[in-house]
Amino acid sequence: MNYPIHAAVRGSGKNVVVLLHGFGGIGGVWDDVVAHLDGACITIAYDLPGHGLSLDYPKAGSAKVAATAVLADLAARGIDRAHFVGHSMGGAVATLAALFDPERVASLTLLAPGGYGPEINGPLLRRYAAAACAEEIRACLAEMSSPDSTVPETTVRDLAEMRNRPGQTEKLIAFAAAMTAEDKQGVIPRENLATLAMPVMVVWGTDDAVLPYSHADALPSGFLIHHVLEIGHMLPEETPALVADIVSRMVRRRQRRRPDVAACDS
Repeated sequence: MNYPIHAAVRGSGKNVVVLLHGFGGIGGVWDDVVAHLDGACITIAYDLPGHGLSLDYPKAGSAKVAATAVLADLAARGIDRAHFVGHSMGGAVATLAALFDPERVASLTLLAPGGYGPEINGPLLRRYAAAACAEEIRACLAEMSSPDSTVPETTVRDLAEMRNRPGQTEKLIAFAAAMTAEDKQGVIPRENLATLAMPVMVVWGTDDAVLPYSHADALPSGFLIHHVLEIGHMLPEETPALVADIVSRMVRRRQRRRPDVAACDS
């Protein structure tokens, strides 16, 4: 049986870009990135299972369930190939989707992805999960961002509205407790990552207070790595123009990834 997962579809063209938010987010956090893409492709921004309008998706909570849900929805839409963009937990979801169904994933753009190393700021994520008002949400997002970044008020408003739905905050608290048990997260084995043949770009802010950018060290040969100087964990909100530019470049990449690691700073 297929269960509904909410998605906002915008734009047009032959290329499809799937946007997967991080823990405690919703598809709307991509709005500024989508605006910078300027309709040049079809974007599908999901509310992942257990979040927002996908709150009641069965057995929500794990990246595996989310990846399976997204792949099933794409299949139901008749989309055989898409470029995946995932932030934080959404990066883990995108990676698992590529491992589960590599022919459906044209490229991966991973923004501070979860599951790439054991270290995680458990206390901050658990506090974020329990944040039930705009002031608490804003404070947590500010701590996740670089000191020079401004937390978008539209994001604060939308997340506060999301958490007003009955059961949402309780579900996030349970997710966070499982995800950060003993202040560690589950790790996707490097040998599994090495099987990915599509182009992969990993983008990490050097001021990330949630997941250390050292998780981008020693990735498989062929992964492209982009360190963004003086940017925190919230890349879609902190630097949407840069994210949109990277996504556009990944969409244009046609060749298989090369067996060397490229690194650049900005």
